[in-house]
Parts: sequence; C-alpha cells; structure tokens
Amino acid sequence: MSAADWTAVRLTATLAAVTTALLLLVGTPLAWWLARTGSRLKPLVGALVTLPLVLPPTVLGFYLLLLMGPQGAVGQMTEAFGLGRLPFTFGGLVVASVLYSLPFVVQPLQQAFEAIPEALLEAAATLRAGPWDRFVSVALPLARPGLLTGAVLGFAHTVGEFGVVLMIGGNIPGTTRVLSVAIYDHVEAAEFADAHRLAAGMVAFALVVLVTLYAIQRSARAAEARR
Repeated sequence: MSAADWTAVRLTATLAAVTTALLLLVGTPLAWWLARTGSRLKPLVGALVTLPLVLPPTVLGFYLLLLMGPQGAVGQMTEAFGLGRLPFTFGGLVVASVLYSLPFVVQPLQQAFEAIPEALLEAAATLRAGPWDRFVSVALPLARPGLLTGAVLGFAHTVGEFGVVLMIGGNIPGTTRVLSVAIYDHVEAAEFADAHRLAAGMVAFALVVLVTLYAIQRSARAAEARR
C-alpha cells in the first residue's frame, strides 16, 4: 500500500479508538438511565439515540454541517470559545462519529442493564450501598458482555463510516481522509487493485468483529447458565 493509504488506515484506527472511548463514557450512563428510568422523556430520548439507525448518513451529516458551521449554534459557540470551526477537522469527525455510532453502544448496554435482576440491586441497597456503589460494584460487572459488545460494535461501525465522515470531514489527506474515503478515491480513479486491497482488509476486519461478537455472546450465555 502507498504511504497515503497507510496514513488513512492509521487515521481511521485513531478515530475509531477515540470515538469508542467517548461513546463508552457518554453511552454507559445514558444506557443506565434508559434502562432504569420511569420518566416520560424516556421514549423521546430513546428515539433520539436510535435516530442514526434510520436516517441516511448524508442527512445526519448535512444537519451536523449546518450546526457546526459558522452560522450554526455549535459553530458559533466553538468560535466564541476560541476552538475554531469543527467541519473539515479531525475534531469534527469525532463529534459526528460519536453521534452516528451512539445507538450501537447504547442499545447493547441498555439491554444488559435491563437484564440485571432488581433483587440484586435491592440486596446491595440493604447492605448500605449507595446508587454509585450499586452501579459500579453490581451493575457494571453484570453488564460486562453488553459493555464489550457495545465497544466492539462502536469501534467497527466507526471504521466503516462513509457518508457522515465525507460530509463533515471532506477528503483532506492526513486530516480527514479515512479508510472508506480512500477506497472511494481509488474507485473513482479506476485504481481497482488498490481499492481491492483496502476493501479486502475491511472485509477481514468485519469477519473478525462478527466472530468476536459471537464469542462474547456465547461466553455470556455460559456464565448465565452457571448462575
């Protein structure tokens, strides 16, 4: 592969790693709230989290571009704080990737939290464990398969993004030219051998992801059977 393609691979891996870390940081408390709340806002919040699954990526990218642009609310705020504009930067790619991949992390975690027996949390409460202690000491260990599934899905989904990253980041080598955009460039230039090498690598990566998910689910079922 060329140096430009290796740069795209490294940039994609960095973007996926940063995005996954932020998704776990944001998505874990959000999934816990969705799993345990009785608020009337739950359907609305759940729908907003799930929205990227049904929206075309270009639609989400277009509105994010408007929001983060010079006339948008987010763009004006970042300008006011001296952060500059997010579109066509790595930071803009991170923001867009977090929003686009959010349901792939929140939904497995929410399902894992919902599967935790209420009796276990109540037992911890009788032992004077506060809400934070119950969450850290009881809920998170029991939700470990959902946490791993969300992390794997979030990373893999970020690696495969195209429409959103192209709308927000464009195609700037070394800054926003990620792997999916590099494949598109090679196809546009009729460089099919180069496109094939990158695409085959992504197919292999996708297979590894699926095998990993099946292994996580199998391990979770075995652990559940031993209880």
